[in-house]
Amino acid sequence: MAEELKLSDERTAYVLLRIAVGVNLLMHGVSRMIAGPGEFAAKLVMQFSHAPLPAWSVWIFGLILPSIEALLGLLIMIGLRTRAALIAASLLITLLTFGSALLQDWAAAGTQLTYALVYSALIFLHRHNGWSIDSSITLPINRR
Repeated sequence: MAEELKLSDERTAYVLLRIAVGVNLLMHGVSRMIAGPGEFAAKLVMQFSHAPLPAWSVWIFGLILPSIEALLGLLIMIGLRTRAALIAASLLITLLTFGSALLQDWAAAGTQLTYALVYSALIFLHRHNGWSIDSSITLPINRR
């Protein structure tokens, strides 16, 4: 009985953290899409005007970033392809940290490291992802 309760607590903690992280990432993307991807991309280009990146690359990244954030956030929130989505989100936050470091925006880089830590914790504790779409369907990727 105590073991079942412990397992239930671990699954509960995991699902609550997974949903919170998913909602956060989803809303990053959705809010930027509502404001207009072009507007967000233009702000990024201005922000990176002194960085050693071509403006066109910053523009393209700014146009696609909101959709990527929304998609990854949704996948994490509902628990579909959770492990792959968390790995992709970790790679995305690495890119964002790189950009913040280029701008020498250490406050943003520090916040992004917090996200990286949470993504890593969710990947590490993925075995507790019992309350998810992944756990209710059998996918080859879930057999690891």
